[in-house]
Amino acid sequence: MKYLLIGGAGFIGINFAKRILENKDNVIIFDKFFRKGTKENVEWLLSKYPNVEVVEGDIRYDTELLLEKINDVEVVHHLAAQVAVTTSVANPREDFEHNALGTLNVCEAIRESKNKPILIYASTNKVYGEMSDVEIIQRGRRYEYKDLMNGISEDTNLDFYSPYGCSKGAGDQYVRDYSRIYGLKTIVFRQSCIYGKRQFGIEDQGWVAWFTIASVLGKQITIYGDGMQVRDVLHVNDLFDAWELALKHVSKSCGQIYNIGGGPGMTMSLLELLSYLEELLGEKIEIRYGNWRPGDQKIFVSSIRKVEKELGWTPKISIKQGIVELFSWVQQNKHIF
Repeated sequence: MKYLLIGGAGFIGINFAKRILENKDNVIIFDKFFRKGTKENVEWLLSKYPNVEVVEGDIRYDTELLLEKINDVEVVHHLAAQVAVTTSVANPREDFEHNALGTLNVCEAIRESKNKPILIYASTNKVYGEMSDVEIIQRGRRYEYKDLMNGISEDTNLDFYSPYGCSKGAGDQYVRDYSRIYGLKTIVFRQSCIYGKRQFGIEDQGWVAWFTIASVLGKQITIYGDGMQVRDVLHVNDLFDAWELALKHVSKSCGQIYNIGGGPGMTMSLLELLSYLEELLGEKIEIRYGNWRPGDQKIFVSSIRKVEKELGWTPKISIKQGIVELFSWVQQNKHIF
């Protein structure tokens, strides 16, 4: 198999590239290299696999180059995106061009290609919006759903909130519809909080990695809201298992949308993560508080029943195991931050 990873120099893409190469398959990394850590990630990968093909390109404009590379592979993973809600609010046009226009260009390139590769699209739980109509209770230092014990399912109404939600939601629906209208083999994964090594989290995105990095380096941590916000979190290697099962069972997964995260069994609030990081550090972490961010969900927990039932997937890496791994990686690589 040969894979094209669009946005492949990011944290998810570079770890998946490593797995592909370990499995003796081939990979092309296609990236704009505008995000922090992408060049360092590629340098790290090339130090292990010097023959990897790396292509610098922008899916907004480089459509001929994109089509050329798509024509050379069997599977496309579309991971490229503008990923921060705050950035989308500050610059909605740029957010739209990256997430909506860029995704349309990927779909069109696959439609025009000679080989029609499988497309896996990294969507987001933000397509469900603020979910202010869902009843929530407070228990201890976290929020919980009053009734939705299994989490949010794929048949929940979409309610795009923030320019980021709109642009990613548009991409989500384009990918789905290109399967229905044009018969392309597309699969959408609406990802919750994915974390792992080589994640250069920042204050605006990648909170698990950002809190870990900031705590190790002694940087200021600000919580926007009260810190009791809860997310289901998923180690990046568990995500890859789901992707591989989707490819293995493509006759079943083709045209489908899956919520993917840790599910009800792997949830964590911001305050709970900080408490655990304090245990690992052996000292108190000083935090500041800021105003709630627009559209921030007090809680989001994915129902993963569909992906479990249809693909036989369940997450395996516990939160504590994953956080210890990430914490150790940051401690060992302080020089790259």
